[in-house]
Amino acid sequence: MSATGDTGATRKDGEPLIRLANVTRAFPSGEDTVTVLHGVDLTIEAGEMVAIIGSSGSGKSTLMNILGCLDRASEGSYLFRGKDVSALDAEERSALRREHFGFIFQRYQLLSELDAVENVEVPAVYAGENRSERRRRAVDLLTGLGLGDRLHHRPGQLSGGQQQRVSVARALMNGGDVILADEPTGALDTASGSELMKQLKALNRAGHTIIIVTHDREVAAEAERIIEISDGRILADTRKDGADEAHAVLADIQPRQRSALGGLGDGVREAMRMALRAMAAHKLRTFLTMLGIIIGIASVVSVVALGKGSQEAVLESISSIGTNTITIMPGREAGDRHSGRVHTLKPSDAEMLARQPYADSVTPQVSTSETAVFRDSAATVSVQGVGASYFRVQGSEFTAGRAFDESSVGERAQTAVIDSNAEETLFGDGTNPIGQVVILNKVPVRVIGVVDASHAVGPRSGSATFYLPYTTAMSRVMGRDYLEAITVRVGDGYNMDDAEAAISNLMTRLHRTQDFFLLNANTIRDTIESTGRTLTLLVSSIAVISLVVGGIGVMNIMLVSVTERTREIGIRMAVGARRGDILRQFLIEAVLVCATGGVAGVALSFVMGAGLSRFVEGTELSYSPATIVLACLSASLIGIVFGFMPARSAARLDPVVALARE
Repeated sequence: MSATGDTGATRKDGEPLIRLANVTRAFPSGEDTVTVLHGVDLTIEAGEMVAIIGSSGSGKSTLMNILGCLDRASEGSYLFRGKDVSALDAEERSALRREHFGFIFQRYQLLSELDAVENVEVPAVYAGENRSERRRRAVDLLTGLGLGDRLHHRPGQLSGGQQQRVSVARALMNGGDVILADEPTGALDTASGSELMKQLKALNRAGHTIIIVTHDREVAAEAERIIEISDGRILADTRKDGADEAHAVLADIQPRQRSALGGLGDGVREAMRMALRAMAAHKLRTFLTMLGIIIGIASVVSVVALGKGSQEAVLESISSIGTNTITIMPGREAGDRHSGRVHTLKPSDAEMLARQPYADSVTPQVSTSETAVFRDSAATVSVQGVGASYFRVQGSEFTAGRAFDESSVGERAQTAVIDSNAEETLFGDGTNPIGQVVILNKVPVRVIGVVDASHAVGPRSGSATFYLPYTTAMSRVMGRDYLEAITVRVGDGYNMDDAEAAISNLMTRLHRTQDFFLLNANTIRDTIESTGRTLTLLVSSIAVISLVVGGIGVMNIMLVSVTERTREIGIRMAVGARRGDILRQFLIEAVLVCATGGVAGVALSFVMGAGLSRFVEGTELSYSPATIVLACLSASLIGIVFGFMPARSAARLDPVVALARE
C-alpha cells in the first residue's frame, strides 16, 4: 500500500506539521462556561504515530476535533504546516480537511444507502475528482485492504471489521496526510482491533501521520508517542525508543456474530417480501387501492409546485429590483431638513450589519456628480461609491466585464463599473470600454465592467453612472469619511419587519441615538407572501380531503383482503407467527401500498407539470424536495392509520377458526 501526497512538501524546514500554542476550548452551559481544554501546547511532526489517551470527559475528543479542523479553539493558535488555522474561514477549513485529513470513527459513520465503493468515493466527489478516476482509486484502496470481493456490498452486508476498513479507505481517498482515529478499536472484537492497528502502523510506515484518540492503554502502547490528557490538560508526553514492526500482509477480518436484533430485522424483511408478493398476485386490487392515494398526492404536489413556481417567479422579479432591501439614511425621518448635516453613518456600521444573520448582502453608498473625460469626449456623470455586494443587492446584470471585489474596496482600487448609459455616452464610437482609463475629477479610473441600466430605478436612473469602490470614491474623489446610505438585502426566509426592527435596534446601540431612519421596500413582498399563505391553506384542504378519501379506500380493500386471506393467516399462526408478526405483515403491506401510491402520485405530478409547461405558455412549476418528501411520508402515514384496523383484525383471528375457514 503506497502513501498518497507529500506530507511535508509545503512546510518550512524545522517547522512541525502541527503546532498548538496555549489552546483553550470553552463551551457555554446555561449562564456558565465550561472549559474543556486549558492552555494546551502541543507539536506533532510529520510521519509520527501519536496516541492521545485519557478517560471519558478528559478533553481528548475535543482536542481531536480541533486538530482535524472540525472545531476551533476559543483561545490560542493552531498552525498546520505553518499556516494559522484559526484565521481560516469555514470554506478554507473544509478544504484543509478534504485535502490533508482523514477520519476513522469509532462507529464507522458509513452512509447506509451507499455500497463500499461509493462510501469511499464520497471525499473525492467533494474534491471534484472525475467519476472514473475516483472509482478506480476507491477500488484500488479497498482491494489493497482485502475488500476486493466486497466492493458492492452495503454497510449492512459487511462485518464490523470490514466496515472499519471501508472507513480507512475513505480516510485515504484524498491522500490522508494526517489520519485521525477516534477510538478506532472501540467497536471491534480483539482480532479485528489488532488487525486495524497493523493497518495503521503500515500507513504510518508509508508516510502518513497517525493520531489515535483512545482510552485503551493497550491501543495507545502501539504508538511511538503517548500523550496523556486529563481535565483538559496534558499531563505527560512520552516517546518510545522503538516500536514493533507491523505485518505488511492484511488478513481478512472474520464476520462478527449477529446481534439479538437480527431476528426482528429478518421478520420485517420477510413481512415486506410477503407484502410485495401479495401486491403482485393481486395487481388490479392493488392498483385500485392505490388510486385514491395517487390522485390525492398528485393533486397536492402539482398545486404546491404550481403555486411555488408562480410565487418564486414573482419574487425573483421583485428581488431583481431590490424590494427585499432596507436602506438606512441619515436624519430622524424622511424629509428631515437637517439630514444633509448628519454625518454619522460610517463604514464600520456597514461592516457590523454584514455580520448579522438576516443580511444576505450589505453595501455602503456615497454619491456625487463629476465630469468624466475619455479622449476627446467629456460628460457629466453620476459617481456612485458602493460596496462589492452592491450589484448583488440591486440584482444588476452585467453585459460585459465583471464587478470589483472586497480586495478592491480594501485597497481603494481605482477601478470602475459603468452602466450602459455611460457606455453609450463616452464610448459611442464602438470602443470596447473594458480596460479603458477615464478621468474623474483628475482621478484616473480603469473600467472593468458594464451593467445594464434598463432596470435601474430612482432619480438617477437615466443618467450615465460610474460605480466605484466606496473607499475609493470617499478618499480619492470626494474627500469625505462618512456615508450617505447603507443598503441591506435581507436573506430569503427572514421576515422583513423583524429584520427592520433588528437593524433599528443595532443602529441605535451603535450610534446611541436615533440619528437615522429606515426605508423598507417590502409592500409587494407582503402581498405575495399573503397570497402564498392563502394558497397553502387551500392546498392543505385539498390534501386532507384527497388523502382521507384515499385512506378510507385502503381500509375497505384491506378488510376485504383479510377476509380473503384468513387461511393464510391461520397457517402462519400455526407455524409460530405471533400476533405482532401478523399485525406487522398487514400493516407493512398497507404502508407499502400507500407509499408506492405516493411515489406514483409524485411521478404523475411530474407528468402533469411537464404537460402544463409545454402546452400552457408562461406556466412555471417548482417542485420542492421537502414537499415531495412530505407527500410520500403523508401517504405512508395514511397506510399506518387506515391500515391498522385491518391489520389488527387479522392479528386477532383465532388460528383454529382461521385454519378451518375455506
